[in-house]
Amino acid sequence: MSLQTDFSTILQQPIFQALKKTVADRNIEAYIIGGFVRDHLLQRNFKKDIDIVVIGSGIDLAKALQKQLPGSRPVQVFKNYGTAMLQWNQLTLEFVGARKESYAAESRNPSVRPGTLEDDQNRRDFTVNALAISLQEKKFGTLLDPFNGMEDLKNKILQTPLDPDLTFSDDPLRMLRAIRFASQLNFNIQPAALDAICRNVERIQIISEERIVDELHKIILTDTPSKGFILLEQTGLLERILPELVALKGVEELEGQRHKDNFYHTLEVVDNICPNTQHLWLRWAALLHDIGKAPTKKFKHPKGWTFHNHEFVGAKMVYQLFKRLRMPLNEKMKYVQKLVFMSSRPIVIAEDQVTDAAVRRLIFDAGDCIDDLITLCQADITTKNEQRFERYHKNFEIVREKIISLEEKDHVRNFQPPVSGAMIMAYFNLKPSKEIGIIKEAIKEAILEGIIPNDYEAAFEMMKTKGKQLGLTPHEEKI
Repeated sequence: MSLQTDFSTILQQPIFQALKKTVADRNIEAYIIGGFVRDHLLQRNFKKDIDIVVIGSGIDLAKALQKQLPGSRPVQVFKNYGTAMLQWNQLTLEFVGARKESYAAESRNPSVRPGTLEDDQNRRDFTVNALAISLQEKKFGTLLDPFNGMEDLKNKILQTPLDPDLTFSDDPLRMLRAIRFASQLNFNIQPAALDAICRNVERIQIISEERIVDELHKIILTDTPSKGFILLEQTGLLERILPELVALKGVEELEGQRHKDNFYHTLEVVDNICPNTQHLWLRWAALLHDIGKAPTKKFKHPKGWTFHNHEFVGAKMVYQLFKRLRMPLNEKMKYVQKLVFMSSRPIVIAEDQVTDAAVRRLIFDAGDCIDDLITLCQADITTKNEQRFERYHKNFEIVREKIISLEEKDHVRNFQPPVSGAMIMAYFNLKPSKEIGIIKEAIKEAILEGIIPNDYEAAFEMMKTKGKQLGLTPHEEKI
């Protein structure tokens, strides 16, 4: 693997020249370290988060640099951690003083004392994140690589600078970061480090749900999330974080009938959806769309394996899962719930002849989620039967075309009845009653079935007809 080892061009950018001058003016040592260096070497996109380690006070360097940058925001200082953050021209710079760390068993928050650059590199999570670039004038742009991180980058290996058991036990979040980097960068975790993760999985309990979820988000947003989730399962972390997914693992056979492994099927669906969307919550819906299958699995002779009502059960589980992981219980959760609940509907339509009425009802029930729902269901086609695979996809294209044409004609998405309850009450001189609901439902059903168009005149005539069937008399005829 070839690496971009020349830093001269990128270091000509104003931010690094300003850093060079400020470091020289203060006669201190400072280094760019971590992800920015790694990603430049890997020729990944320019990273807008830049970590600076200072021999001395990172806070003081941040404040001094801020004065050199016109239009920069005031420095944010985090005294408890001895760090500072500076934002300028869409860049975020984080400053920290070089330090040694020691950890207590019950916490990932270390006891900190000042240290050397070597001390600071020792505390880094992985060798590829311990690479540093000097900002001193005489050594400006020099790469410091104490743990042979360059070789690990070339060989696409993740390993820890120190004993992996110590690294992961001290800060168990690093176990998730290892898996996230392996997934993001398509690297392999060194066997000794992977074994250490397996030995230290119980330590994940001291990490807050918010930090765990942040790493899960990053894994889900990779190009191939299955790599990360397979590692999470193999190490035992997934059982502690998302047991609902682990429960899907395995295949049972009775009377010669088998069901597919719904865990690996789920990961295939997530991978399938990734080329079509960067929408985080749609990817979460793909990950959770079948979680209701484990608690609903039954064998019924002679039908075989069934997962009756798994979509309804799965939607309820989404709420419980989000609540346990302290994820948002707002519209994002409801969006995922809705897609899980409706995840089989388009597939049923695609299996049968695609009727206008069925598509209208799908649009009506899905509302603004309709396009994402179809994207999810197309990703859910994992059959290895080529003819069946092609037939499903062709039918889904028909469904998509019908959605467009019917929506243009009937405006069923986020349906509002052309005739309101107030109009019905006024026309028939009614007080609130069940008859109003019956008439509104009849109008809605007639529109969805294509009996009448979705417009006021047709709906008004339908209202009169249904009212007459219910024995109601128009207000003017009563007078």
